[in-house]
Order: sequence, then structure tokens, then C-alpha cells
Amino acid sequence: MLVKLYQKLCRYYLKIVFNLIIAYRFYQKQYVILSKKPSKTPYVLGIILMRNEALILQDTLDHLSKIADKIIVFDDCSNDGSRKIAEQHHAVIAIIQNKKWMSNRIYEESINRQTLLQHALKYNPSWIFCCDCDERFEGNIRNFLLSKEAWDIDGVRINLLDAYLTDTDNIAYTSGPVFNFRHFYGPEKREILMIWKNKKNHAWFLGSICREPFIDGKNIISKFWCQHYGKALSIQHWEDTCTFYSENFPEPYKTKWLLRKGNAIHTKSDFGRALYNWEDAKLNSITVN
Repeated sequence: MLVKLYQKLCRYYLKIVFNLIIAYRFYQKQYVILSKKPSKTPYVLGIILMRNEALILQDTLDHLSKIADKIIVFDDCSNDGSRKIAEQHHAVIAIIQNKKWMSNRIYEESINRQTLLQHALKYNPSWIFCCDCDERFEGNIRNFLLSKEAWDIDGVRINLLDAYLTDTDNIAYTSGPVFNFRHFYGPEKREILMIWKNKKNHAWFLGSICREPFIDGKNIISKFWCQHYGKALSIQHWEDTCTFYSENFPEPYKTKWLLRKGNAIHTKSDFGRALYNWEDAKLNSITVN
């Protein structure tokens, strides 16, 4: 009982702190540079963070728009033309632009996602779908969210598997659909809460490096699959990712990614397990934190 009370008080405190930080940053450097009023209330609203994602962003938005009615983007100081791509996409109704890059990412990821979430609530969607630019989804997620089966559901965890570069499959991605671009995946499955029902004060991104929100709902299911391409677009992208994490994230991320530099080509997963084709990776999946 005391532990739960302590956790509740900590979350209450963090909510206040995060709200103050977000309000201050909007005053100082974050601006809504695009804001469109949709013709009708979006049933599913996608929210997504981006930083220098011009290579894959068109496909990302095309892919996400098959699930979400509309999309809100948080542009974290991109300098590669990402913002222009987002501005021109038919599904994007708002862009929040961060004017100042914060290199210490301990709380930045959480605060930026919470900023997105708070802006999304203004559109009063039935569902919110939060994902990253390098993720591609399998399964008819939209039809499920529209169905009676989802009426009593509070949130959906999606099963994510990493794609890998191998000695027989390492040609750099240049254009086209990212889904199924690679042939090999690790069996390590992360179940990430990416979709939740919109309710007042229902979801909050709180704490350090928070990928998924805390939600009050109790009926959370695990369903659908995601191909994660953060490690598999190209050898150069792998090296850039290693540099980004080793320079901007605290331990244990810093050392882990520093040691990965120069090791883009894989014979096993980063966790030392065999690689599989997509279908076999799902069958042999192992849940990890």
C-alpha cells in the first residue's frame, strides 16, 4: 500500500514538473509551425517524433496514415529536409518544431512525447497511436480499433522485433516501402504500449527515456507485430546510430552503442541469438525488457 502511494505521489510530482517544463519550452523555443483543422474528429490519431528522418519519412507517413486518420509530428531540430516532407503530407495536421537541440536525452524523449500527447488531446481522438519513424507494422490495426472487439480495450502492446544487416543482405535502403525490406530478424521481442484509448488524464509519458506512457486502464492486450529498422537501413545508418546514442545518451546506452561501432553486419542478434526470417522470428520470439 505504501509503495503504491509513493509511486502515485511521484507520478503526481512528475506531472507537475513536466507540465512546467513543456510550458516553458513552448515559451522559449518550441512552436506549432503547422496546425490544420481536420474536416472531422480523427478516430485514430498518430503521434510521432522525428529527427533527420528524410530518407524514410515519406514511407513512414504513408505507412502510418493507413492506420491513423491524421498525424501530429514533433520535429526535434531536423536539418535534412524532414520538416518539408512532413508539411507536404496529406495526413499531417500539426508539426511542433523544437528550436534547440538538447544533447542530454535522459528526459528529452519523455518530455517530447508528452508534448505531442498534450497537443493530440486537443483533437479529441478516440485512439492515440504513438510510434517511431523506423517502425513498420503488420496486421490490420485500424480495422481492429474500429471493431467491437476493441470496445473494452484500454491499450494495445505491439510486439517489436529488430531487423538486422547480414553478409547476404546489406544493400543500403534508398527508397520505396521499408516493410519487409530486410530478410533477417532477431527473436528478441519487446512488447511496447503504442496504442491507447483517449480518456481524461488516462496516459502520461513520465520519467527518464520513457518510450511508452503510463496509463490508468487495466485491460491492456498484446497484439500485432512490428519490424524495427533502427539497426538495418544501411551500414552508414548503423554507424550514425551508434554515434548518436554513444554521444547523447547516459549509461548503459553510451557504452553499449559505443562498443557496437564497426559491427553493422550480423551473424547473430545483438543479444547473441540466431537470426530468422520474419515468420520464423515471430514463432521463435522471446520476450525481453
